Parts: sequence; structure tokens; C-alpha cells
Amino acid sequence: MNIDKYKHQHTAIFNSIRKLKELSHEGIPQNAADIAALVIKMSSVIKLHLSIEDKFLYPALQEANNPRLAMLGKQYQHEMTHIAETYGEFARKWNDAGHLSADPEGFRAEANRVLKILFERMQREDRDFYPMIETA
Repeated sequence: MNIDKYKHQHTAIFNSIRKLKELSHEGIPQNAADIAALVIKMSSVIKLHLSIEDKFLYPALQEANNPRLAMLGKQYQHEMTHIAETYGEFARKWNDAGHLSADPEGFRAEANRVLKILFERMQREDRDFYPMIETA
């Protein structure tokens, strides 16, 4: 199974997380508009990524003749539900420059928590899950 598009989307999300970190270090209030725009842009990529996984990747894993991958696919999909909900709440809260400027430390704390979870999940997919799919 070719999963290059998923890997490319991960790279885009990793780059957005890195850029959010840079902008935050430079100053949240002075970069609030850029941060808000980047949260919106990253959210679009994440929504597309999750939609494609749900519509194509996970069903293909269920239909393949590989019980281990089918089980892992269900597990990854189930885990992602909570992560996606958490990220969605984060994105809705912090996609506004005024809100970012009003509570920079709140953004910093929530970004560190939520984006770390997302980052670690994607790393695990890239390191463990995707190679299994590619070699199946």
C-alpha cells in the first residue's frame, strides 16, 4: 500500500508545529496574526489527513488479509478520535489573533500540551505503523 501522501501530510504538520514554536518564542502577542493563520492552515491539513485515513487507509487495513494490521488500524483510529477532539478544541480556541494576544501564556501552555500529543502520535505512526503497512 502506498502511503506517501500520509507521510507528506505529516511533514507539513511537523513543519507547522515547528513554525508555531518559532513564532511563539519570538513573541505571541506580536506574532498573534501569523500564529492564528498557521493554526487555521494546520487545521485544514489535519482535517484532510484524518478524513483520508478514515475513508481509505483504515478501511483498506480492515479489508486486507492481515489480522495484525487490521487490529492496529482499529487501535490507531480509536486513539486518534480523542487526539482529534483535543486538537479541534485547541484550534477553535486559538485561531483568533485577539484571543492569542489576550492570553499568550494560556496559548503557550495549551500548545505545549496538545501539540506534543499530536507530534508524538505522528512520530509513532511514522516510526512503527507506516513501516508495517508498507511491508505488508
